[in-house]
Amino acid sequence: MFSSGQWTFVIFFIIAFVIALFFSYRKDKALHKKYYKGSIWVLVSFIAFVFLLVIFKNWLKQ
Repeated sequence: MFSSGQWTFVIFFIIAFVIALFFSYRKDKALHKKYYKGSIWVLVSFIAFVFLLVIFKNWLKQ
């Protein structure tokens, strides 16, 4: 499906991307704490909503 060169590129790209994300996040960490305080609850609510949709779908299927 993929050649060995393509797999090598994918591996190096993922490693470089994760490293870039890590350093970028570290640089902006203070700004994130200041401007996105409490945003974790939006994420929790979204995950709970999706979970409820899946539960409801399975309940209605039966």
